[in-house]
Amino acid sequence: MKAIEVFVSGVVQGVGFRYFTLRVARELGIKGYVKNLPDGRVYIYAVGDEKALEKLLINVRKGPPLAVVREVVVKEAVHIDFDRFEVRR
Repeated sequence: MKAIEVFVSGVVQGVGFRYFTLRVARELGIKGYVKNLPDGRVYIYAVGDEKALEKLLINVRKGPPLAVVREVVVKEAVHIDFDRFEVRR
């Protein structure tokens, strides 16, 4: 299992991005969370196998239909156990 932090910028708040990420992550068996940041970006903490995380990133780079993803920054993270993937406020 691998853990990553993802920072997504662009038009990514108010367009269903967090719930899009939630759906994709749960379909892929990824655990962690997604939340909006005060600076307009979306933050994702994700734990899963490498192939699932790669698929998540492919989807995040596209985003939901109303999103305009300008930049995706991915960093390796310390592994923290989660029971599921959730949306945080």
